[in-house]
Amino acid sequence: MKIRIDKDRRSLSEAAASHAADSLRSAVERTGKARLVAATGASQLDFLDALTAIADVPWARVELFHLDEYIGMPPSHPASFRRYLHERLIDKTGITNIHLLDGEGDPEEVRRSVGRTLSREPVDVMFAGIGENTHLAFNDPPADFDTTDPYIIVKLDEACRRQQLGEGWFARLEDVPDTAISISIQQILQAREILVMVPDARKAAAVQKTLEGEVSPAVPASILRTHAHATLFLDEASASRLGPATRARYGI
Repeated sequence: MKIRIDKDRRSLSEAAASHAADSLRSAVERTGKARLVAATGASQLDFLDALTAIADVPWARVELFHLDEYIGMPPSHPASFRRYLHERLIDKTGITNIHLLDGEGDPEEVRRSVGRTLSREPVDVMFAGIGENTHLAFNDPPADFDTTDPYIIVKLDEACRRQQLGEGWFARLEDVPDTAISISIQQILQAREILVMVPDARKAAAVQKTLEGEVSPAVPASILRTHAHATLFLDEASASRLGPATRARYGI
């Protein structure tokens, strides 16, 4: 895994967007298309703004999937990840080859159907973030590091649900769904490249846990350290708790 630290959220987002655009172009040049799994949430907002502003990304050749969706969530809800992707990525770029998780459908059928399509060919680029509780996608601790199902049904812990409340997606904690369809840890690791955007001081403790200590289901994001082509994009705030030994190990 590689780590890059930029001054602030804006510079982090611009650096990650430039990298992502290059990766998508390279995939299209190599195979004629780019299979992309996109993340949602507050950590991705500036990044997606920067990425969609880049003019020469071959979006017509992109096949899009996403990390997760709340069970029972209609696309009209402000917290719907399908709505998020339409507003911040799909409608801006004109991507037409999309496979979105239907939160209102039968969860087992949705996860199996989209999972079959996802697993047919390798994923070229995956976007991700890290939760305040170190979740990766909606794999809260302790995460299942073993299942090979592409998508799984998960129960969200209170820390995860409080993060969604704190980011302003819901008015009350009881409004935050407690179950979701999430891409699995093993499926994340199958991606050829993983770009992980983690800005802001509120993620500093999670970043420290991710990079220091053992790789463990108790710290789901720590599994990223096992991937040769994962890049973690931090700003000075989110990297603020990293110790000298960690900085030396990653050359940051």
